[in-house]
Amino acid sequence: MSAKREVTLVYDERVLNHAPDVNAAFLPGRLDKRVRGILAGLNVQWKYPEHPGRIQAILDLLVREPVEGLRFAPGKSATREQLARVHTTSYLDDVFSLRDKNAWLDVDTTAVSPGSIEAAEVAAGTAIAAVEAVCSGSTGSAFALIRPPGHHAEPVRARGFCLINNVAVAAAHAQAELGCERVLIVDWDAHHGNGTQDIFWADPNVMFFDIHRASPFYPGSGNLHDVGAGLGEGTTVNVPMPGGAGDVAYLRAFNEILVPAAEYFKPDLILVSAGFDAHWYDLAMNVSFEGFAAMTGIVQSLADRLCEGRLAFVLEGGYNTESLAHGVRSVLDVLAGGSVPEPRVCGMEAVEEAIAFHLSAFAGESSGE
Repeated sequence: MSAKREVTLVYDERVLNHAPDVNAAFLPGRLDKRVRGILAGLNVQWKYPEHPGRIQAILDLLVREPVEGLRFAPGKSATREQLARVHTTSYLDDVFSLRDKNAWLDVDTTAVSPGSIEAAEVAAGTAIAAVEAVCSGSTGSAFALIRPPGHHAEPVRARGFCLINNVAVAAAHAQAELGCERVLIVDWDAHHGNGTQDIFWADPNVMFFDIHRASPFYPGSGNLHDVGAGLGEGTTVNVPMPGGAGDVAYLRAFNEILVPAAEYFKPDLILVSAGFDAHWYDLAMNVSFEGFAAMTGIVQSLADRLCEGRLAFVLEGGYNTESLAHGVRSVLDVLAGGSVPEPRVCGMEAVEEAIAFHLSAFAGESSGE
């Protein structure tokens, strides 16, 4: 029986205010026309995949199936100074000018609604609050339940549903204000965290480990030989995977690449960009809920050994609300001291069930002549 541990879910309902509507009257211009042309060519009713229902599905599941010992704490809004540690002043000026407006920012279908800028500030601030909680010792680990996600946001550009790079803001804050000189960021979202990589590309004090579906899958970055540059050469660790890779491959990568890399780097804090679109319901990869739990167990063990347990998760992607909710719950259960389940090869459970069902029909003598 695992010992119970303290884990805090950090949440602010203002993150629900980000609600782009593809049918709204967006700002005029070439980009708006181009995006609308792309959507019109789909011949289906397209809805913005990154919607408030993602968070609500997680909260609803936690009401139905509570995690024993899970605490809740409020989030907060990030300051401009905190955001400016990872984004340029000109970019922040442009983003803040869209407050209370509908607009397309990017051909990747990144859009904003009237409440989006406040939601983005709160998402980044809530990631900071999660890090402050673990660094102060007020909780063993923390999970920032936030949106919009952040790991695609670059220093000068919004991309892939992301406006502000939340995990990067949290890492930079930990370095600037909380005495964490060296930060390890683990990104297991199915999509490569191009923005996080870009921000810390030449930083020797941030190690970025990213396991993701390989190019040309969106955003097409994160090649094996992309390892950083300058003083930061070697602190970017990319593990591109083929579509359909699952628990066995992911856990081998964690055990044989992440673990020795982290032990070499010796972080003061570990952050996880936790996207759940690697689950098979999102049709990108083949990770199970048990796989997410097992990866959490590995990261938690690293934090215990290397940085006095300082570990914070920041929500990224995951667009099937069922797999998103159950994936988050599987992580929280391990963080709260639940046992780490044994991942299974996809399909084996169904085969074993079929064996048990059918075998008795063929156990006796054949009825044939």
